Amino acid sequence: MKSEILYEKAKQLMPGGVNSPVRNFQSVGDTPRFISHAKEARLYDVDGNEYIDYIGSWGPMILGHANPEVLKAVTAAAENGLSFGAATEAEVMMAQLIFDLVPSIEMIRMVNSGTEATMSAVRAARGFTGRNKIIKFEGCYHGHSDAMLVKAGSGVMSSGVPSSLGVPPGCAVDTLTAVFNDIDSVQALFENNKDQVAAVIVELVPANMGVVLPKPGFLQELQKLCTENSTLLIADEVITGFRLGLGGAQELFGIKPDLTAFGKIIGGGMPVGAYGGRKEIMQQVAPCGGVYQAGTLSGNPVAMAAGIAQLSILKNNPQIYTHIDSLSARLSNGLRELIKARGLKATVNSIGSLSTLLFTEREVYNYTDALTSDTKMYGRFFSAMLDQGIYLAPAQFEAVFISNSHTGVDIDRTLECAEKALRSL
Repeated sequence: MKSEILYEKAKQLMPGGVNSPVRNFQSVGDTPRFISHAKEARLYDVDGNEYIDYIGSWGPMILGHANPEVLKAVTAAAENGLSFGAATEAEVMMAQLIFDLVPSIEMIRMVNSGTEATMSAVRAARGFTGRNKIIKFEGCYHGHSDAMLVKAGSGVMSSGVPSSLGVPPGCAVDTLTAVFNDIDSVQALFENNKDQVAAVIVELVPANMGVVLPKPGFLQELQKLCTENSTLLIADEVITGFRLGLGGAQELFGIKPDLTAFGKIIGGGMPVGAYGGRKEIMQQVAPCGGVYQAGTLSGNPVAMAAGIAQLSILKNNPQIYTHIDSLSARLSNGLRELIKARGLKATVNSIGSLSTLLFTEREVYNYTDALTSDTKMYGRFFSAMLDQGIYLAPAQFEAVFISNSHTGVDIDRTLECAEKALRSL
């Protein structure tokens, strides 16, 4: 296959032959397919194979690939120039759109990725509070900045230790790790680090240890703890923002974070991110205040054009959410029925247009639960689906993303393929 030839060449030029680790298919024991183009809910590789796509560039393609209105906006913007390094009207329009859709946002700063958004939000929280420590949750991914690459030790009382080479211990010493859906673990960290915690950062719906739903009341209790301890709550909505609804997961669960990090979806597929929140906090960011953060490509005019087009479509067509949520439920329920019929040790976690099939008999509420999954079995399932033209995430702990371009026929076809794949296991 041409993909195999390209992969062999790529391995000589790039680490693992890829520019992002999960793309190399290592965890599923397969060879990556090199994609040539995409349209609506389909991917096409360099060997001419067609796939029903359930990655959607890891979330932002909520309208499907190559949406005509988004492409038209991008083309028009590109004709005026690709980058200015200066202020544009499009930045103001994007900021106003987000301001109108997300009540917790009183002021916002555009950046270039979700990693940059979470990193900058943490810095703003530290600058505003004058405190250094951050609480994150085991299994929640907030990008690859040094302070966020932390794995919990044997107990949640301990400070974090780096989980990546190249991260000095000092960069992670102020990152504390709690257990998702366990409010007592958060309370314990506050008690043992009194008046030292600047912020708690959390994926309101984690989607990087598989999709994990917050238990009823957990997020509300978390916000209450933050308020009682004069600590900021940072909502990482890089995946859930504008996907679980126009107001994101925070609207869905009735949470009002102090700061929010966005990514992916606000750029319509272009590299973009943003962070924002309470005005008094954001006014500490340069040039207004002493929290420095800058970027030549922040608010890039082409990326802004794509994001404005996509968010405007979503704003003016709320029925899109009804469509994608119903398709996701149809897929998730269908998989549950297949699992039950075959007596397999597997579970499906789903919410809105997000879901994950986890090969474990346990209900998954946190990272420890997720780690009981049989990753080798998922790898076999993934390959069996790929061979039938279904492109799932090449890793057990990622999400399935439904787009507005998917149809009921696509879901039925996927379930037929899943039945064959599960039978082969």
